[in-house]
Amino acid sequence: MAHVWRASPDEAEAVAGLLIEFRDWFGYPGPADDTFHRNVGRLIDEPGTEFLLAAEVEGGVPVGVCQLRFRLGVWRDGDDAWLEDLYVRGDAQGKGLGRALTEAAIERSRERGAKRIQLDVEEQNETARAVYEKAGFGVKGSKALFLQRDLL
Repeated sequence: MAHVWRASPDEAEAVAGLLIEFRDWFGYPGPADDTFHRNVGRLIDEPGTEFLLAAEVEGGVPVGVCQLRFRLGVWRDGDDAWLEDLYVRGDAQGKGLGRALTEAAIERSRERGAKRIQLDVEEQNETARAVYEKAGFGVKGSKALFLQRDLL
């Protein structure tokens, strides 16, 4: 049975390591490993960010990670949650860990009083889309586009 928990500051290295694996899975050239380690170390102590870890069994090695961000929103008169990243190591996929992380993210967001939870997913990532759709995520109202502009 999958076990999910909120990462503590002493688990920042495990979080960063899994996010680095996620970067590599996507085939992105950066950011560099030290950037992940530095930024996870900063974020894990911030009240607006939480990381969830997942293992196949309680006490097991973390093989999945989820990053949650919280921010006050005016449209809902409360916090919005953003499921920013969710990754499960390849050899642990298909065992319900992605679903367990998603459900834990939803529950944690409710516990914090968030009024909604949002995420983005690559359109071609059918496996992830299926996990999210089974958890009740979907296009609300008109089809919104996620737009981005790099500021570098």
